[in-house]
Amino acid sequence: QVQLVEFGGGLVHTGGSLRLSCAASGKIFSMNVMGWYRQAPGKQRELVATITGRSRTNYADSVKGRFTISRDSAKTVYLQMNSLKPDDTAVYYCNAEIATLSDPPTWYWGQGTQVTVSS
Repeated sequence: QVQLVEFGGGLVHTGGSLRLSCAASGKIFSMNVMGWYRQAPGKQRELVATITGRSRTNYADSVKGRFTISRDSAKTVYLQMNSLKPDDTAVYYCNAEIATLSDPPTWYWGQGTQVTVSS
């Protein structure tokens, strides 16, 4: 069974930095797109950033120049968040398209990690 587990959320002041990580585990055959989404209270979940298996990246306009997504060969994706603002406060979710030895590519979600930016 595939699992995505996020680490690194917390409380930070405006202008501060946090680094989120998301580790995938299970009988994984291949991983294509990995990404981060966030959901603030009372709002819909929104895309933050994605990265393909060939490290092509895509960012929401609101985080361009401040956030950096990356991945390594150990099935982990990272989100470096700099110059954080109160509007970045949300639960951040990891998302990945994963194929296992028995299943075709399927989208999986992590459980979420809270990021709170105080003013």
